[in-house]
Amino acid sequence: MAFSSVSSAVQGTVPELTLEQVGVKSALGAPILQNISFEVAPQSRVGIVGASGSGKTSLLRLLNRLIEPNFGHVSWRGRHLTHYSPSLLRQQIMLVPQEPRLLGMTVEQAIAYPLRLQGLPPDQISQRTQRWESRLMLPEEWRSRQELELSVGQRQWVSILRALVAEPQILLLDEPTSALDSGRIEQLIHALQQLSCTVLIVSHQLSFLQKLCSQVVWLDQGTLRQNCPAQDLDWELIKTVMAKNNEPEDWTD
Repeated sequence: MAFSSVSSAVQGTVPELTLEQVGVKSALGAPILQNISFEVAPQSRVGIVGASGSGKTSLLRLLNRLIEPNFGHVSWRGRHLTHYSPSLLRQQIMLVPQEPRLLGMTVEQAIAYPLRLQGLPPDQISQRTQRWESRLMLPEEWRSRQELELSVGQRQWVSILRALVAEPQILLLDEPTSALDSGRIEQLIHALQQLSCTVLIVSHQLSFLQKLCSQVVWLDQGTLRQNCPAQDLDWELIKTVMAKNNEPEDWTD
């Protein structure tokens, strides 16, 4: 079967993100990503799939300059990411890692923290946090809890909420459903469908991506195996490849 790299940008519009022949090496010089090129259209939902160690998390970390490419360029709305300061860039291109932390804060403090960094006045912070807490149905009893008083799934939900409160231009999610139950996953799908921003999601849960994404990027040992509209992807082939690599069972969801 032939695999192609297909642009997702709508003709005549400036892509939200553009990667051009991007390469990343480890500290020891081993390749992590090699010659990655693709575009992301504004307000699209992009799933990123691949076996463990294929470079998925590294790709997300590139997009808000937590790591830098050794080769090639990454652009946001036509400008190279190096034109933006990392601190300001990360307020607009926000990453929710797989293992989130609340940085010693209560849930209430953690949710408001990105808005305080932006310098918003207290009344705006209160209005926005209340709006998003209502949308994601944050239980009132969580608000005063510290990180160690929350389960892994609860911390994951709070970290997603914290990112949504910030209302970034691009949201990067690394395995956002790994500790969520089915009810929370459906809530998350609904919330992400309502967003006006661009969303890129690394996930092993193919059913989650199939419900949400318009574009899928498939990484294989650090290279781009396929980039195409979600409806054109051979999902059964991905499941077969993942099974051969002994990936978790949720690849076959």
